[in-house]
Amino acid sequence: MSTATPDTDQETADKLKSLELAQRPAESSVGRFVYWIGVLFSLTHIYFNTLGTWSELYVSAIHFGGFALICALMVPGLKSQTRAGQRTVLLLDILVGLAAIACALYLIGFEDALYDRGVEFVTTDWVFSLLAIAIALEMARRTTGWFIPSLIVVALTYVFWWGPYIGGMFGFAGLSLETLLYRSYFGSDGMFGSIARISWTFVFMFILFGAFLVRSGAGDFIIELSRCAAGRFVGGPGFVAVLGSGLMGSVSGSSVANTVSTGVITIPLMRRAGFPARFAAGVEAAASTGGQLMPPVMGAGAFIMASYTQIPYVEIVGMAALPALLYFMSVGFYVRVEAMRSHAHSVELDTRPLKDVLKEGWHFLLPLAVLVGLLIYGFTPTYAAGISIISVVVASWLSKNPMGPKAVFDALAQGARNMATTAMLLVAVGLVVNVVAMTGIGNTFSLMIADWAGGSLLITILLVGLASLVLGMGLPVTAAYIVLATLSAPALYNLIAEIKLIELMVSGGLPEAARMIFMLVDPEKVALLASPMSEVDARALLELVPPDFMGQLMTQAVDPVVLSMALLSAHMIIFWLSQDSNVTPPVCLTAFAAAAIAKTPPMATGFTAWKIAKGLYVVPLLFGYTNLIGGSAEEVLRVFVFALFGLYAFVGFMEGYLESRLNLPLRLVCGAAGVAMLWPHELWSVDLAGLAVFVALFIYSRRGIAASAVAS
Repeated sequence: MSTATPDTDQETADKLKSLELAQRPAESSVGRFVYWIGVLFSLTHIYFNTLGTWSELYVSAIHFGGFALICALMVPGLKSQTRAGQRTVLLLDILVGLAAIACALYLIGFEDALYDRGVEFVTTDWVFSLLAIAIALEMARRTTGWFIPSLIVVALTYVFWWGPYIGGMFGFAGLSLETLLYRSYFGSDGMFGSIARISWTFVFMFILFGAFLVRSGAGDFIIELSRCAAGRFVGGPGFVAVLGSGLMGSVSGSSVANTVSTGVITIPLMRRAGFPARFAAGVEAAASTGGQLMPPVMGAGAFIMASYTQIPYVEIVGMAALPALLYFMSVGFYVRVEAMRSHAHSVELDTRPLKDVLKEGWHFLLPLAVLVGLLIYGFTPTYAAGISIISVVVASWLSKNPMGPKAVFDALAQGARNMATTAMLLVAVGLVVNVVAMTGIGNTFSLMIADWAGGSLLITILLVGLASLVLGMGLPVTAAYIVLATLSAPALYNLIAEIKLIELMVSGGLPEAARMIFMLVDPEKVALLASPMSEVDARALLELVPPDFMGQLMTQAVDPVVLSMALLSAHMIIFWLSQDSNVTPPVCLTAFAAAAIAKTPPMATGFTAWKIAKGLYVVPLLFGYTNLIGGSAEEVLRVFVFALFGLYAFVGFMEGYLESRLNLPLRLVCGAAGVAMLWPHELWSVDLAGLAVFVALFIYSRRGIAASAVAS
């Protein structure tokens, strides 16, 4: 194998750099200014999240103003090749940043005056509200491209301009521009509303926690630990990529950053072990995508989910752990199959003893233990993250490289830099969420999905998946999830809750209060509810209930905890499906980053990553049709175990390979065994039969290895 040359290394670095935002150098005078602004702003946020008692609206405005300044200085608004042009651009960026600060200060200083006037706008109200929205659009353009600003403009103009001109279910009577600006800028549901609050509380504190962990050296420890834990298995380097990306993603929450930080180590390892280059890049991209599914950070998804569902964050991350493990195991199954096919297992990894790695880096595990312990004990996520940040510094004093003031300042500054683009994205998306709430278009969209799907949960999930793929071409994962959750979560929730209601009707366990609603609908049918019935009869009876009564029926019939789990299942489905844009062509930035490292065709790498990441589509079906979310310990464990083997069988069917090649009939049998274990039902016999068939196929394919060895 040829070794890398300085030229090829530089080419890889250039490709990776092309995927990043064009930023001003950190060592420049502007970069140093951003450094100290970042330190100051991180400390300010720590104060707001621990000791501060300011109005949430005011803190959200400060959050916007400060990060808009940082973002404006970090990311130039225009490109210029001349020094004079660069100075002009810098001057404009400084003015934009200062204007954002002025918008925040105006809101704080003049909100009371607005209410004293009876919410009547004066000239300055118009100027600053329009300016704040314009800056949010500009920051979104700089950090994510034109799609989000265009979407926001379409949404805002729908409210006061073209909404009244369209007919049908999407027609809207319209609101005045003054009302729109008030609700967007001064209102508690606009750009400084719940999404912004999530940004400056949960998301910022956990991104800062990740920055401290990385600065303390935890990233290198995670890779080394992964090599020790997985390096000696069959296809060890591939498992290092899966395990390393999962562990790194559990604290970073960024798929592309995860790919770059771990891929530069794991992709060369996989290639050296004998894996095809495109497969190695695909594995890294798929595994890094799963980093946003892995607790405790999960991108910003877990925090937004907690806000939408009102389910405690610690419960959400607890329920997300096993599904995330299913996903990473599904990627690992591809690694195992490819290792057997490519004989990659014949190459040994040079790894240190596990005890030596743990002896040197055990202190890196302390902050994670502190975080989990505080969350389980009942502390708020922001408080737990704040204490965990302190524990990172204290734990580093047990290492050879203790964090001093310089390292702490570096972590504070890096946390602010990492947060800048996310903060601008969340504040801007808050404008879209506000429009959805103002116009009621979310309910309309949900009704439209339900109508298209004809009451089928499977078709609804497919429609949401298609919508997530289209949105993912222009929106980052977090934004795609927020938009989709706002629009389609009610439809998914209603269908999942309906399944729970039908289960009660089939078992004959419908409460008396719920039967009274059927008494109002059709008194002659009430007698049927006193005993078990078929699912067909239950659905036919449920169709008699008018839509206006359905919500009350759900409340009376289904346990509130079950309903909250149905809502969480709906959001988990949307959140998982929103991840596919990372690995689905034509965008798939995660796959492009991996392709740059592996020097493989980006689009072909994207298709390989898409195939390996098929767990993104299978596991959401389990959320909708099984008790994987919110079931009893026995129910969850049963679904998890059979789904694990079902996913392995599914991989065998897709690849036509287990331990050795499967001919077409055996490949179909393997697929049937996977379906038997993954398909939702209550029959242990079907699950066990599928498992038995798969185990028999696995043993048979193992014998195929021996036969091949004898033949050779």
